[in-house]
Amino acid sequence: MLPVSQRLKSPADFAACFRGGSRAATASVVVHVRRPDTQNPPETTRVGFVVSKKVGNAVVRNRVKRRLRHLVRDLEPPYPTDVVVRALPPAAVAGDDLGTDLAGAWQRAFRRAA
Repeated sequence: MLPVSQRLKSPADFAACFRGGSRAATASVVVHVRRPDTQNPPETTRVGFVVSKKVGNAVVRNRVKRRLRHLVRDLEPPYPTDVVVRALPPAAVAGDDLGTDLAGAWQRAFRRAA
């Protein structure tokens, strides 16, 4: 579980991350990274998750969110910013590939945002 200070919850923050950030995609996830504001940089990295109904029923969606939350805890961001991880339908059956896909998209998204 991510601490409250590291969760992205506001719809406005999600929208800003989608509109003003860079993204990288793999087969099962898309990672959106908001470019850091140079005048008012954030103190910590906040992460939000989007898992639509196309992924599966409520049980499957919650399982995917829990797996993504667990995998994100182990990833180190190069600088503090806002990140949104969007799960695609293959995330429900990705197995061990979900961690590899997330790590690859995470690194590419941060490289593009810098």
